[in-house]
Amino acid sequence: MKNHILIALFLIVISCKQQVNKIPNSEASKTSSTLRYANGFSIEKQDSGVTILEITSPWPNAENGFTYALVPEEKMATISLNKEEYDAIITIPVKKIIVTSTTHIPVLESLGVDSTLVGFPNTDYISSTATRKRIDNKEIRELGNNESMNTEIALELQPDVVIGFGIDNQNKAYKTLETANIPIVYNGDWTEQTPLGKAEWIKFFALFFNQEKKADSIFNSVEKEYLKIKSLAAKTDKKSTVLSGAMFKDVWYLPGGKSWAAQYLKDANTSYLWADNQETGSLSLSWEKVLATAKNADYWVSPSQFTTYEQMEAGSPHYTQFKAFKNKKIYTFANTRGETGGLLFFELAPSRPDIVLKDLIYIFHPEILPNYKPFFYQPLQ
Repeated sequence: MKNHILIALFLIVISCKQQVNKIPNSEASKTSSTLRYANGFSIEKQDSGVTILEITSPWPNAENGFTYALVPEEKMATISLNKEEYDAIITIPVKKIIVTSTTHIPVLESLGVDSTLVGFPNTDYISSTATRKRIDNKEIRELGNNESMNTEIALELQPDVVIGFGIDNQNKAYKTLETANIPIVYNGDWTEQTPLGKAEWIKFFALFFNQEKKADSIFNSVEKEYLKIKSLAAKTDKKSTVLSGAMFKDVWYLPGGKSWAAQYLKDANTSYLWADNQETGSLSLSWEKVLATAKNADYWVSPSQFTTYEQMEAGSPHYTQFKAFKNKKIYTFANTRGETGGLLFFELAPSRPDIVLKDLIYIFHPEILPNYKPFFYQPLQ
Protein backbone atom coordinates (compact mmCIF):
# COMPACT_ATOMS: atom_id res chain seq x y z
CA MET A 1 0.00 0.00 0.00
CA LYS A 2 2.93 2.27 0.55
CA ASN A 3 3.70 2.62 -3.14
CA HIS A 4 0.41 4.22 -4.02
CA ILE A 5 0.33 6.70 -1.25
CA LEU A 6 2.55 9.66 -1.97
CA ILE A 7 3.05 13.30 -0.94
CA ALA A 8 1.60 16.71 -0.33
CA LEU A 9 0.46 20.02 -1.57
CA PHE A 10 0.03 23.64 -0.81
CA LEU A 11 -2.07 26.74 -0.84
CA ILE A 12 -1.75 30.45 -1.68
CA VAL A 13 -3.46 32.78 0.73
CA ILE A 14 -4.43 36.05 -0.94
CA SER A 15 -4.31 39.16 1.22
CA CYS A 16 -6.17 42.28 0.19
CA LYS A 17 -5.95 45.95 1.17
CA GLN A 18 -9.57 46.77 0.40
CA GLN A 19 -12.11 47.46 3.14
CA VAL A 20 -13.43 44.19 4.56
CA ASN A 21 -16.49 43.00 6.43
CA LYS A 22 -15.34 40.91 9.35
CA ILE A 23 -17.42 37.80 9.94
CA PRO A 24 -16.44 36.05 13.19
CA ASN A 25 -16.45 32.31 12.65
CA SER A 26 -18.31 31.65 15.90
CA GLU A 27 -21.26 33.85 14.90
CA ALA A 28 -21.59 32.86 11.26
CA SER A 29 -24.69 30.97 10.17
CA LYS A 30 -23.70 27.42 9.27
CA THR A 31 -25.10 24.47 7.35
CA SER A 32 -23.46 21.09 7.71
CA SER A 33 -23.25 18.90 4.62
CA THR A 34 -24.29 15.30 5.13
CA LEU A 35 -21.72 12.58 4.53
CA ARG A 36 -23.22 9.10 4.55
CA TYR A 37 -20.12 6.92 4.84
CA ALA A 38 -16.92 8.95 5.25
CA ASN A 39 -15.85 9.62 8.83
CA GLY A 40 -12.55 11.40 8.27
CA PHE A 41 -13.79 14.86 7.30
CA SER A 42 -16.71 17.23 7.68
CA ILE A 43 -18.07 20.17 5.68
CA GLU A 44 -19.79 23.32 6.94
CA LYS A 45 -21.24 25.91 4.58
CA GLN A 46 -21.54 29.41 6.00
CA ASP A 47 -24.02 32.02 4.79
CA SER A 48 -21.02 34.24 4.06
CA GLY A 49 -20.04 31.83 1.28
CA VAL A 50 -17.08 30.42 3.22
CA THR A 51 -16.78 26.63 3.45
CA ILE A 52 -15.15 25.17 6.55
CA LEU A 53 -13.43 21.86 5.85
CA GLU A 54 -12.32 19.86 8.86
CA ILE A 55 -10.06 16.82 8.51
CA THR A 56 -10.58 14.68 11.59
CA SER A 57 -8.52 11.67 10.47
CA PRO A 58 -5.46 12.76 8.46
CA TRP A 59 -3.72 9.52 9.45
CA PRO A 60 -4.50 6.59 11.78
CA ASN A 61 -4.70 7.49 15.47
CA ALA A 62 -4.10 11.19 14.81
CA GLU A 63 -4.38 13.18 18.02
CA ASN A 64 -5.35 16.40 16.25
CA GLY A 65 -7.15 17.27 13.05
CA PHE A 66 -6.87 20.17 10.61
CA THR A 67 -9.31 22.94 9.80
CA TYR A 68 -9.35 24.83 6.50
CA ALA A 69 -11.39 27.80 5.28
CA LEU A 70 -12.27 27.81 1.57
CA VAL A 71 -13.22 31.27 0.33
CA PRO A 72 -14.73 32.03 -3.12
CA GLU A 73 -12.37 34.15 -5.20
CA GLU A 74 -14.94 36.90 -5.68
CA LYS A 75 -15.43 37.24 -1.91
CA MET A 76 -11.83 37.13 -0.78
CA ALA A 77 -11.57 40.93 -0.81
CA THR A 78 -14.63 41.46 1.38
CA ILE A 79 -14.29 38.71 3.97
CA SER A 80 -11.81 38.64 6.83
CA LEU A 81 -11.11 35.51 8.83
CA ASN A 82 -8.97 34.98 11.87
CA LYS A 83 -5.99 33.13 10.40
CA GLU A 84 -5.15 31.64 13.78
CA GLU A 85 -8.36 29.62 13.68
CA TYR A 86 -7.39 27.77 10.50
CA ASP A 87 -4.51 25.67 9.28
CA ALA A 88 -4.96 27.32 5.88
CA ILE A 89 -7.23 29.75 4.05
CA ILE A 90 -7.69 28.79 0.40
CA THR A 91 -9.11 30.76 -2.49
CA ILE A 92 -11.48 28.70 -4.65
CA PRO A 93 -11.77 27.52 -7.30
CA VAL A 94 -8.11 26.57 -7.41
CA LYS A 95 -6.36 26.94 -10.75
CA LYS A 96 -3.23 24.87 -10.11
CA ILE A 97 -2.95 21.88 -7.80
CA ILE A 98 -0.38 19.34 -6.65
CA VAL A 99 -1.61 15.99 -5.37
CA THR A 100 0.49 13.26 -3.81
CA SER A 101 -1.38 9.96 -4.13
CA THR A 102 -2.41 8.08 -7.25
CA THR A 103 -5.84 7.69 -5.65
CA HIS A 104 -6.35 11.40 -6.27
CA ILE A 105 -5.89 11.11 -10.05
CA PRO A 106 -9.18 9.37 -10.99
CA VAL A 107 -11.10 11.79 -8.78
CA LEU A 108 -9.66 14.84 -10.56
CA GLU A 109 -10.43 13.23 -13.91
CA SER A 110 -14.01 12.32 -13.02
CA LEU A 111 -14.64 15.89 -11.84
CA GLY A 112 -13.20 17.19 -15.11
CA VAL A 113 -10.48 19.24 -13.39
CA ASP A 114 -7.42 17.10 -14.16
CA SER A 115 -6.02 19.93 -16.30
CA THR A 116 -5.26 21.80 -13.05
CA LEU A 117 -2.73 19.17 -11.95
CA VAL A 118 0.79 20.61 -12.35
CA GLY A 119 2.99 18.38 -10.20
CA PHE A 120 3.13 14.90 -8.71
CA PRO A 121 5.72 12.80 -6.83
CA ASN A 122 6.76 9.53 -8.48
CA THR A 123 4.81 10.01 -11.71
CA ASP A 124 5.73 6.48 -12.84
CA TYR A 125 3.10 5.16 -10.43
CA ILE A 126 0.34 6.90 -12.38
CA SER A 127 -1.51 4.52 -14.72
CA SER A 128 -4.28 6.72 -16.14
CA THR A 129 -3.88 7.06 -19.91
CA ALA A 130 -5.14 10.64 -19.95
CA THR A 131 -2.84 11.81 -17.17
CA ARG A 132 0.13 9.90 -18.58
CA LYS A 133 -0.35 11.85 -21.81
CA ARG A 134 -0.09 15.11 -19.86
CA ILE A 135 3.04 13.81 -18.14
CA ASP A 136 4.59 12.93 -21.51
CA ASN A 137 3.73 16.44 -22.74
CA LYS A 138 5.59 17.94 -19.75
CA GLU A 139 2.38 19.46 -18.40
CA ILE A 140 2.86 17.66 -15.07
CA ARG A 141 6.25 17.94 -13.35
CA GLU A 142 7.99 15.11 -11.50
CA LEU A 143 8.49 16.01 -7.84
CA GLY A 144 10.56 13.12 -6.52
CA ASN A 145 9.01 11.18 -3.66
CA ASN A 146 6.84 11.82 -0.65
CA GLU A 147 9.47 12.16 2.04
CA SER A 148 11.93 14.19 -0.03
CA MET A 149 9.80 16.12 -2.47
CA ASN A 150 11.65 18.51 -4.76
CA THR A 151 10.45 21.66 -3.06
CA GLU A 152 12.29 23.91 -5.54
CA ILE A 153 10.15 22.63 -8.39
CA ALA A 154 7.02 22.76 -6.24
CA LEU A 155 7.71 26.40 -5.41
CA GLU A 156 8.43 27.15 -9.05
CA LEU A 157 5.04 25.74 -10.04
CA GLN A 158 3.25 28.13 -7.65
CA PRO A 159 0.28 25.83 -6.98
CA ASP A 160 -2.84 27.15 -5.32
CA VAL A 161 -3.05 24.10 -3.08
CA VAL A 162 -1.10 20.96 -2.25
CA ILE A 163 -3.14 17.93 -1.25
CA GLY A 164 -0.88 15.98 1.04
CA PHE A 165 -0.64 12.53 2.52
CA GLY A 166 1.21 11.65 5.68
CA ILE A 167 1.56 9.04 8.38
CA ASP A 168 2.32 11.83 10.86
CA ASN A 169 3.03 15.56 10.93
CA GLN A 170 6.78 15.29 10.42
CA ASN A 171 7.22 15.56 6.65
CA LYS A 172 10.13 17.99 6.15
CA ALA A 173 9.15 18.83 2.58
CA TYR A 174 5.72 19.95 3.74
CA LYS A 175 7.30 22.12 6.42
CA THR A 176 9.43 23.82 3.77
CA LEU A 177 6.41 24.55 1.59
CA GLU A 178 4.44 25.92 4.53
CA THR A 179 7.34 28.22 5.39
CA ALA A 180 7.00 29.59 1.87
CA ASN A 181 3.29 30.27 2.50
CA ILE A 182 2.17 27.20 0.59
CA PRO A 183 -0.04 25.42 3.12
CA ILE A 184 -0.66 21.68 3.04
CA VAL A 185 -4.18 20.25 2.99
CA TYR A 186 -4.17 16.70 4.30
CA ASN A 187 -6.29 14.06 2.62
CA GLY A 188 -7.17 11.08 4.80
CA ASP A 189 -9.24 8.99 2.39
CA TRP A 190 -6.93 6.02 2.98
CA THR A 191 -7.87 5.88 6.68
CA GLU A 192 -11.54 5.12 5.97
CA GLN A 193 -12.68 1.65 7.00
CA THR A 194 -15.38 1.08 4.38
CA PRO A 195 -15.21 1.02 0.57
CA LEU A 196 -17.99 3.60 0.19
CA GLY A 197 -16.35 5.75 2.86
CA LYS A 198 -13.21 5.97 0.74
CA ALA A 199 -15.21 6.76 -2.41
CA GLU A 200 -17.11 9.58 -0.70
CA TRP A 201 -13.91 11.62 -0.48
CA ILE A 202 -14.69 12.81 -3.99
CA LYS A 203 -16.77 15.40 -2.11
CA PHE A 204 -13.59 16.62 -0.42
CA PHE A 205 -11.95 17.37 -3.77
CA ALA A 206 -15.10 18.90 -5.22
CA LEU A 207 -14.95 21.72 -2.67
CA PHE A 208 -11.76 23.12 -4.19
CA PHE A 209 -13.32 23.39 -7.66
CA ASN A 210 -16.97 24.31 -6.91
CA GLN A 211 -17.99 20.90 -8.24
CA GLU A 212 -20.13 19.69 -5.33
CA LYS A 213 -23.18 18.83 -7.45
CA LYS A 214 -21.10 16.83 -9.89
CA ALA A 215 -19.39 14.99 -7.05
CA ASP A 216 -22.75 14.13 -5.48
CA SER A 217 -24.00 12.76 -8.80
CA ILE A 218 -20.88 10.65 -9.34
CA PHE A 219 -20.88 9.26 -5.82
CA ASN A 220 -24.62 8.53 -5.88
CA SER A 221 -24.12 6.50 -9.04
CA VAL A 222 -21.26 4.48 -7.53
CA GLU A 223 -23.21 3.94 -4.31
CA LYS A 224 -26.33 2.79 -6.16
CA GLU A 225 -24.39 0.24 -8.22
CA TYR A 226 -22.47 -1.00 -5.18
CA LEU A 227 -25.60 -1.54 -3.10
CA LYS A 228 -27.41 -3.20 -6.01
CA ILE A 229 -24.72 -5.78 -6.60
CA LYS A 230 -24.30 -6.32 -2.86
CA SER A 231 -28.01 -7.11 -2.53
CA LEU A 232 -27.76 -9.66 -5.34
CA ALA A 233 -24.90 -11.46 -3.61
CA ALA A 234 -26.81 -11.49 -0.33
CA LYS A 235 -29.55 -13.61 -1.90
CA THR A 236 -27.31 -16.59 -2.60
CA ASP A 237 -26.90 -19.39 -0.04
CA LYS A 238 -23.38 -20.20 -1.19
CA LYS A 239 -20.78 -18.77 1.22
CA SER A 240 -17.21 -19.72 0.34
CA THR A 241 -14.41 -19.49 2.89
CA VAL A 242 -11.70 -16.97 2.01
CA LEU A 243 -8.04 -16.36 2.89
CA SER A 244 -6.14 -13.16 2.06
CA GLY A 245 -2.65 -11.68 2.21
CA ALA A 246 0.82 -13.24 2.16
CA MET A 247 4.10 -13.33 4.04
CA PHE A 248 6.85 -10.77 4.29
CA LYS A 249 9.95 -11.93 6.16
CA ASP A 250 8.07 -14.82 7.77
CA VAL A 251 5.23 -12.58 8.98
CA TRP A 252 1.84 -13.05 7.31
CA TYR A 253 -0.03 -9.79 6.82
CA LEU A 254 -3.76 -10.01 6.20
CA PRO A 255 -6.81 -7.73 6.63
CA GLY A 256 -8.27 -7.24 10.08
CA GLY A 257 -11.90 -8.23 10.51
CA LYS A 258 -13.14 -4.63 10.59
CA SER A 259 -10.98 -3.34 7.75
CA TRP A 260 -12.19 -2.06 4.38
CA ALA A 261 -10.79 -5.18 2.69
CA ALA A 262 -12.77 -7.42 5.01
CA GLN A 263 -15.87 -5.32 4.30
CA TYR A 264 -15.56 -6.14 0.60
CA LEU A 265 -15.52 -9.86 1.41
CA LYS A 266 -18.52 -9.47 3.69
CA ASP A 267 -20.47 -7.54 1.05
CA ALA A 268 -19.57 -10.22 -1.51
CA ASN A 269 -21.30 -12.71 0.84
CA THR A 270 -18.27 -14.81 1.70
CA SER A 271 -16.95 -16.23 4.94
CA TYR A 272 -13.71 -14.38 5.57
CA LEU A 273 -11.90 -16.52 8.11
CA TRP A 274 -10.87 -13.54 10.27
CA ALA A 275 -14.19 -11.71 10.04
CA ASP A 276 -14.69 -11.85 13.83
CA ASN A 277 -11.43 -10.05 14.49
CA GLN A 278 -11.88 -6.43 15.64
CA GLU A 279 -8.76 -4.94 14.01
CA THR A 280 -9.44 -2.16 11.50
CA GLY A 281 -5.99 -2.36 9.94
CA SER A 282 -3.90 -5.43 9.16
CA LEU A 283 -3.06 -8.48 11.23
CA SER A 284 0.48 -9.82 11.62
CA LEU A 285 0.51 -13.60 12.12
CA SER A 286 2.85 -16.53 11.81
CA TRP A 287 2.34 -18.80 8.81
CA GLU A 288 1.61 -21.65 11.21
CA LYS A 289 -1.39 -19.80 12.65
CA VAL A 290 -2.66 -18.91 9.20
CA LEU A 291 -2.29 -22.49 8.04
CA ALA A 292 -4.17 -23.78 11.07
CA THR A 293 -7.11 -21.53 10.27
CA ALA A 294 -7.13 -21.35 6.47
CA LYS A 295 -5.52 -24.54 5.19
CA ASN A 296 -8.84 -25.60 3.62
CA ALA A 297 -10.07 -22.15 2.55
CA ASP A 298 -11.95 -22.31 -0.76
CA TYR A 299 -10.40 -19.12 -2.16
CA TRP A 300 -7.37 -16.93 -1.63
CA VAL A 301 -7.43 -13.28 -2.73
CA SER A 302 -4.81 -10.52 -2.82
CA PRO A 303 -1.66 -12.59 -2.16
CA SER A 304 0.50 -9.48 -1.85
CA GLN A 305 2.03 -8.65 -5.26
CA PHE A 306 2.65 -12.19 -6.43
CA THR A 307 1.52 -12.69 -10.02
CA THR A 308 2.19 -16.42 -10.58
CA TYR A 309 2.04 -19.70 -8.67
CA GLU A 310 5.70 -20.22 -9.51
CA GLN A 311 6.62 -16.95 -7.79
CA MET A 312 4.64 -17.89 -4.72
CA GLU A 313 6.23 -21.31 -4.39
CA ALA A 314 9.67 -19.75 -4.82
CA GLY A 315 8.75 -17.17 -2.19
CA SER A 316 7.80 -19.83 0.35
CA PRO A 317 7.07 -23.55 0.03
CA HIS A 318 4.56 -23.13 2.87
CA TYR A 319 2.08 -21.63 0.40
CA THR A 320 1.75 -24.98 -1.38
CA GLN A 321 0.13 -26.53 1.68
CA PHE A 322 -3.07 -24.52 1.21
CA LYS A 323 -6.08 -25.99 -0.57
CA ALA A 324 -6.61 -22.78 -2.56
CA PHE A 325 -3.06 -23.04 -3.91
CA LYS A 326 -3.48 -26.70 -4.84
CA ASN A 327 -6.84 -26.06 -6.54
CA LYS A 328 -5.61 -22.92 -8.35
CA LYS A 329 -8.20 -20.70 -6.63
CA ILE A 330 -5.99 -17.68 -6.01
CA TYR A 331 -6.91 -14.26 -7.44
CA THR A 332 -4.77 -11.15 -7.59
CA PHE A 333 -4.97 -7.51 -8.65
CA ALA A 334 -1.20 -7.43 -9.23
CA ASN A 335 -1.52 -8.44 -12.90
CA THR A 336 -3.58 -5.35 -13.78
CA ARG A 337 -1.03 -2.60 -14.38
CA GLY A 338 -0.58 0.64 -16.25
CA GLU A 339 1.99 1.19 -18.99
CA THR A 340 4.71 2.21 -16.52
CA GLY A 341 3.99 -0.60 -14.07
CA GLY A 342 1.67 1.16 -11.63
CA LEU A 343 -1.05 -0.98 -10.09
CA LEU A 344 -4.48 0.11 -11.29
CA PHE A 345 -6.06 -1.24 -8.11
CA PHE A 346 -4.17 1.22 -5.94
CA GLU A 347 -5.08 4.11 -8.22
CA LEU A 348 -8.70 3.52 -9.21
CA ALA A 349 -10.23 1.08 -6.74
CA PRO A 350 -10.77 3.57 -3.86
CA SER A 351 -13.05 5.71 -6.04
CA ARG A 352 -14.71 2.75 -7.79
CA PRO A 353 -15.63 0.23 -5.10
CA ASP A 354 -18.52 -0.93 -7.25
CA ILE A 355 -16.05 -2.39 -9.76
CA VAL A 356 -14.07 -4.12 -7.01
CA LEU A 357 -17.21 -5.68 -5.57
CA LYS A 358 -18.33 -6.89 -8.99
CA ASP A 359 -14.93 -8.52 -9.50
CA LEU A 360 -15.17 -10.34 -6.19
CA ILE A 361 -18.76 -11.42 -6.68
CA TYR A 362 -17.84 -12.78 -10.10
CA ILE A 363 -15.12 -14.88 -8.43
CA PHE A 364 -17.27 -16.22 -5.59
CA HIS A 365 -20.70 -16.21 -7.27
CA PRO A 366 -20.14 -16.33 -11.05
CA GLU A 367 -23.76 -17.29 -11.64
CA ILE A 368 -24.84 -13.80 -10.51
CA LEU A 369 -22.78 -12.03 -13.21
CA PRO A 370 -22.43 -14.61 -16.01
CA ASN A 371 -21.41 -12.08 -18.68
CA TYR A 372 -19.17 -9.91 -16.50
CA LYS A 373 -15.48 -9.45 -17.33
CA PRO A 374 -13.37 -8.74 -14.20
CA PHE A 375 -11.31 -5.56 -14.27
CA PHE A 376 -8.96 -5.62 -11.26
CA TYR A 377 -8.91 -9.21 -10.04
CA GLN A 378 -7.52 -11.92 -12.29
CA PRO A 379 -6.61 -15.58 -11.63
CA LEU A 380 -3.03 -16.02 -10.51
CA GLN A 381 -1.04 -17.19 -13.53
